[in-house]
Amino acid sequence: MSDINSPATPTAQDSPASARLEAGLTAPNFTLPSDNGDSITLSALRGQNIVLYFYPAAMTPGCTTEACDFRDNLARLRSRGFTVLGISKDPMDKLVRFRERDHLTFPLLSDADLTVHRLYGAYGEGVIRSTFVIDGDGVIRIARYNVRAKGHVDSLLRALDKLDGSVF
Repeated sequence: MSDINSPATPTAQDSPASARLEAGLTAPNFTLPSDNGDSITLSALRGQNIVLYFYPAAMTPGCTTEACDFRDNLARLRSRGFTVLGISKDPMDKLVRFRERDHLTFPLLSDADLTVHRLYGAYGEGVIRSTFVIDGDGVIRIARYNVRAKGHVDSLLRALDKLDGSVF
């Protein structure tokens, strides 16, 4: 289960939970269990730049392609100061198998009740493959929905290049 905390600044929580988020909004806070046995709270990561991505199902072809793309480009993202977090509705045991099978080196979070998916507008008639870039102040700088699994990280890096260099 997720633990949702309301920040003091305006967020997308002021809108219907299923509304899509936009750049400039404060990212909704959450606490979710991680595949490493810990829980991760977004607000505890303040000061870090975050790439938060939602994917439909662990160990499926598209989601494996996307996760391995993040894994293979993690050094490039880290060199730019980013921490990557993947979120799905999968149960923890499946996330652990996914991490081990594909040698994933970033946290996978379980949002089994889809609460966080809905907060981020990443759930409609199913999970919407979505990615958010959140700066160290907790502000969304990039919000992308219906992203393609293949080539996703290269596309994201190009988008980061277009942002004002002072943001990150």
